[in-house]
Amino acid sequence: MSAEENMALARRFMEARIKGDLDAVDDTLAPDFVNHTSLLSVQEPDREGVKRVTAQLSAAVSNASVHIEDQIAAGDKVVTRSVVHATHDRGELMGVAPSGRELTNRAIVVHRIVEGKIAEEWGMGTIGATLRKQRLEQEIRERERVEQELRVARRIQQASLPEKVPELEGWQI
Repeated sequence: MSAEENMALARRFMEARIKGDLDAVDDTLAPDFVNHTSLLSVQEPDREGVKRVTAQLSAAVSNASVHIEDQIAAGDKVVTRSVVHATHDRGELMGVAPSGRELTNRAIVVHRIVEGKIAEEWGMGTIGATLRKQRLEQEIRERERVEQELRVARRIQQASLPEKVPELEGWQI
């Protein structure tokens, strides 16, 4: 395939992944595809792992779009620098509850193409760090909520206790 065809294949794959088009994702990957970069911590490094993560992302976000900023092809490799925007409003993603916030993933991805299919992928993006930060923020808010509830419970318990030990005739405490 020509460099132009390889770049078009890489773009088609990235757009299918962002749109949640599992048939197009499946169609662009070689049978022995290997992903050297885990998109989410649960992803297996094969085509089924990519499809599983694609479905998870699609279920968790809306309004997803990808903008290809740069793309270079040489030999059997295509390097793509892109920015993905999506609204995290549908479901949990990497342990993060939907926030309604826009997520932005700036990424550089290398695809190796063999016989018109993507055989390997390497990549680096910002989404993992963003989601880890949001998960940490959620955990901090939850911890603060629990601590507040414990303070209220302590006050209620202390208010229900007598101020001094009662003295009952015939009893020793």
